Amino acid sequence: MNKNTKIATVRLIQEIGPKMDWNTKENRQFFEAILTLKNADEAKRFLRDLMTEGEIKEFANRLEAASLLSKDVQYNAISEGTGLSSTTIARISKWLKGSLGGYRLVLSRINHHGPSKIRKGLSLSS
Repeated sequence: MNKNTKIATVRLIQEIGPKMDWNTKENRQFFEAILTLKNADEAKRFLRDLMTEGEIKEFANRLEAASLLSKDVQYNAISEGTGLSSTTIARISKWLKGSLGGYRLVLSRINHHGPSKIRKGLSLSS
């Protein structure tokens, strides 16, 4: 492993969480399973077997919150529409703006256009 690769690996670990081991056999299997899904029907079937209805709704609401944040919707409106707490919305906002870009990547792909504009969207009052 060269010096640049080591630096990038350390930075990635710091950003995604030093406690998370992404390279366990189980995690690698999980990522590979996701990558085998070919369409929305397959994704629905897999996720329904994997998660409870409540978990699916929670993750769908988090993605919706990221989408709304990218459109400058205020926290209070997002909270009212999704039922997510302002703390969860703030965490999503942080990750949306973060350097890993997972939310931005997915949102740009499902919206079929370039990267979403990202702004603070901070407002806890009407």
